[in-house]
Formats: sequence, C-alpha cells, structure tokens
Amino acid sequence: MDPLTWTGALGPILNPLMLAALAVFLVGLIANFVLTLAGQQAGEVQINADHTLTINRTPVDYALMAMKYAVLLFLACCLAYIIGGLVQSDPMDQGILGAMGRQFLPVWIALIVLFALSITFKRKLGLYGKLFDSLIGMIGFGLVMFWMFTAIFAGTIITFGPIDVISQMRNEVPGTPLPNPDDGAYLYYLLGGDNLGRDVFSRMVMGAREVLKIAPAATLFAFMVGITLGLPAGYFGGKLDTVLTFIANLVLAFPVILLFYLLVTPEIVDAGIPTYMAAVLFLFPIIFFVVLFNSRYHMQPTKRLAYIGISLVIGFWLYSGLAFNADPLGLISMPGNILIVFVSVVFVNSPTVFRIVRGIVLDIKTRDYVAAGQTRGEGPWYIMLWEILPNARGPLIVDFCLRIGYTTILLGTLGFFGLGVSPESPDWGSTINEGRRLLTIYPHPALPPAFALMSLVLGLNLLADGLREESLKD
Repeated sequence: MDPLTWTGALGPILNPLMLAALAVFLVGLIANFVLTLAGQQAGEVQINADHTLTINRTPVDYALMAMKYAVLLFLACCLAYIIGGLVQSDPMDQGILGAMGRQFLPVWIALIVLFALSITFKRKLGLYGKLFDSLIGMIGFGLVMFWMFTAIFAGTIITFGPIDVISQMRNEVPGTPLPNPDDGAYLYYLLGGDNLGRDVFSRMVMGAREVLKIAPAATLFAFMVGITLGLPAGYFGGKLDTVLTFIANLVLAFPVILLFYLLVTPEIVDAGIPTYMAAVLFLFPIIFFVVLFNSRYHMQPTKRLAYIGISLVIGFWLYSGLAFNADPLGLISMPGNILIVFVSVVFVNSPTVFRIVRGIVLDIKTRDYVAAGQTRGEGPWYIMLWEILPNARGPLIVDFCLRIGYTTILLGTLGFFGLGVSPESPDWGSTINEGRRLLTIYPHPALPPAFALMSLVLGLNLLADGLREESLKD
C-alpha cells in the first residue's frame, strides 16, 4: 500500500487556496503593523443627521478586513477537509487530515448538538448563555469542549491501543501503512509511530483523557480549599486572617518543581506524607457542603439533617476511596502515582485561590446588602455563602477556567519530567518528553501532543476572556 498524503484528493484544489489565504493574512498583518507605526488608525463610526451610521474606512480597516477574510477562507478549507473525510470512504482520497476528521466524527456530532441547543436556549442559561454573545468566548468554549468530548469518546476515536507496539512502525512518518495488518485493523498510522512503534495519533487522543480526568477535578478541589478558608479570613479578619494569610504566603514561596520532586522521592512516599496531605485536603469539600447546607436550612431541621446526611455519606464515601483507596464498594480509587500529582496540584493552587477569595470578600463585605443581612440577624456563614459568594461568582468562574489551563500546563511539565505518572502513560507531557529526544530527526511524535496542549490552554484562556467580558456586563 502507498502511504497517505496529508490532503488526499482535495489537496490540488484546497492547498492553493490555503496558501493564498496564508499569504493574504501575512501581507495584511505587515501592512497593519506598518500603517500603525505611520500613525494610521482604524475608521470611526459616525452618526448622521437621519440617525444612520457610516464608517469612514482607512487603509488600516482594509488590512484588517483582508486578514479577517483570509482566516475565514483558511477555516473553510479546513472544514472542507473534514467534510471530505466524512463523505469519502477510500483513505487515499481522504488523506491524513480527512481520515483524522472521520475518526473525530462523534466529537463533531456532540459539538454541533451542544452549540445548537446552547444558542437556541441561551437567554435562559444565565452567564453560560451570554457566553454565546461573545465570539472569543465561543471559540474558546469550542476548543475546550472539543478536547472534552475527545476525552469522553477516546475509546471510539483511537485507531490502535495507546500502548500497542508494532516494532516495524518505529519512527515511521505520518500516513505510513502497516506492513502486515490484521483483519479488521486500521491500515495506517495517521500521525506516524514513536520510538517504540506506538501510534502517535492514538496516544495523543488518549492523552486528552489522562489530562482532563485530573486537571478539572484537581482545580475544583483547590477551589473548595481556597473558598472554605478564604471566606472566613476575609469576613472575620483579625488573627484568623493573619495566620491563614501567612500560611498561604509560605506555601506560595516554596518552589513548585522542588515540591513535586520531594513528594515522589521513595522516602517521602514510604513515610505516607502524600496520603496525609490527601487526608487533610480532601476533607475541605465535605466541610464546605456541610456548612453550606447547615447555614441555608438552619431554621428547617428536617431539610438540614437530610442534606447534611447526604453530604456526609457521599462525601466520606468519595473521601475513603480517593484519599485511602479504601472504598467499601470498590468503585472509587486513585492510584498512588496519580494521588501524588493530584495532591500536589491541589496544594499548590489552593493558596492562590485563597488570596483571590479573601480579596473579593474584603471588598464585598462593605456593600449595603451585606449590612442589610447583618441587620436582619442572618448568621455570618449564611452571609458568606449565600450573600457574598454568589456575587463573587464572575471573577471566580474566570479564574477557574484560567487555573485549569495552568494546571494543564503543570501536568504537562510534570509528565515532561517523568514525575508522578507511569512511564507508559500517554499523557501529553510524557509523550512530548519521549519525542523530544529525537526531535531533530523525527519531529512527528512530539509535535501533535504539543499542539494539543497548546490548543487546550488557548481555549481555556479564550473562554476565560469571554466569561470576563460577559460578566462585566451584568
């Protein structure tokens, strides 16, 4: 069999268009830069006497317009490759891009359904619905959900197992056919093989699952710790605030990478320090929800006991499985190496969240509605959790998105250094580390996970910008 080309049968038509779009974009970018240095500015909107609007266009506007349409043309060509991969059955006609687009079919369907429903009902979905009024937010949300759905449907997307080795495919270039494929097996390594003969495409896809099953959950736990401690520190102040702020600053002053190196050393692991840290940190979500429901239903004993009981039962069930790997039902567990990474990420991120929450509370507690709640005799925890915290949701949601991005980069860094993950793990950091050893000779094993990591973090940053933009309009 012949190797696959990148663009397949559509290449002779679409490749010149993509090159033209790229050339136009670069020319527009240079022109915009030169015109800006020369003092030119974009045209301004003017209101006429008949209340119509006109725009006095300048060369800067035309340069920006050329860049805009170049990007749209480039994206249209990419979409054409994906559609071509879906409608064509022969891999040689699909090309590598079309074949990958076909493998991601469950992701495309899920994205279309999600966006269609979200845009249809956006006026009923609060801040999430307003996100679809922001182009930047929609692009960021699309990138994030692309990798989220990729992680969910990874088992149906991959063409080979992430640790399956075919020795004849070592360092083979993208599109290389298998020498002796089994019946029913996929015929090509779409993104080539790594130094052991594993499929780079499948490892990149499964790497999304490895990253996204840790980063959001670890960030959420860090927020539980930071919110639980930051609310009383900012609201009560005094010695409590002084002690908690000192501890947070002490943790922030400790080098992150050194902390991870210490936690994975055999002496520290044998001493059980990561488990002790998990035992402390994983208690905070339970404390948060118990205090939340106790303050809300303080005057309704039946509901209060019911909600607190449910929180304690579910909380300690998850707590026993995650912290001690002792789930009586055998459903929840966390391997030791993942526990170290998880605890380390929560420990490092919690002080920053604490300082953000504390700063927001110091500002909001001076508002009139807080004073009104105190006048009505509401308890301090009710005011903190049901008056102050909901009004701080905008900045916290934005920071949550950004912090998932930071955590994703941190996980990639840890994988790059080989800390906390198994050697055969397909997480992006480990894959980049393995590929960089032969980067000058065989760049294809390291580049796909690097681009995947970059696109996810970019999506999270754009999503945070969109949420910030819309939350400021409230």
